[in-house]
Amino acid sequence: MGAFRAAVDVLFTDPNLAEAALWKAGGIGPGVSVAIIRKMPDATDGFGDTRVVLPTVVMDVRRSDISTPAEGDLVEIGASTFKVIGTPMIDRLGMVWACEMVEL
Repeated sequence: MGAFRAAVDVLFTDPNLAEAALWKAGGIGPGVSVAIIRKMPDATDGFGDTRVVLPTVVMDVRRSDISTPAEGDLVEIGASTFKVIGTPMIDRLGMVWACEMVEL
């Protein structure tokens, strides 16, 4: 797994992909400095016979930075604050958490 871990680290240190953020477990405390990769995919949802396209915000964070992210954690990026909604999902190799967010 050394090669995969090295590749993940390269991605999270690339300034074209990653952003510096402050992660606050439970939304309190001084927080931990982390690197995140922000994704904003559209999600589709059904409502009766209608399909709706909804914008979403998903942030990836390395497990080595945050071992157990949880619903309600806050992430500050510059002047923006985001809250983890739902249950974070870990990737197949157990190295990167994907956390759905909402901007506050």
